[in-house]
Amino acid sequence: MKELDLIQLWVKARNHIIVSQLAPTALLIFAIAILPSMTMASLTHQMAFILVLLSSGVLGAAAQISSANEATAIAQDLRNLDSMSAVSARIAATAPWLVIVKFGTPAIFTLTYIAILMQLFLGYMRY
Repeated sequence: MKELDLIQLWVKARNHIIVSQLAPTALLIFAIAILPSMTMASLTHQMAFILVLLSSGVLGAAAQISSANEATAIAQDLRNLDSMSAVSARIAATAPWLVIVKFGTPAIFTLTYIAILMQLFLGYMRY
């Protein structure tokens, strides 16, 4: 592939990473906002709430990891070019940070999810 094609693929992968974080982030913000009322909801409603959060988190993480893997491969292809522009060199230098997308962001979402579960459980036990 040509350098320009690889750069365009990198931009697409980066955009996929960004977009894949929007829905889970918005859902977690919404979940935290309604958490006080969810602690008083029925167990059935709480389970539905928990499963919606879990499924969106899993799908979001899968999309992020997939896009990060593609971006890593693109950066590797850019590194293997005979001559690189400054943009390609910068992309290749940025690629190691994709580890955050693969592991850091899903870990933060998981910790947030656990905190929401704990609050739901503790809230349910109080009433």
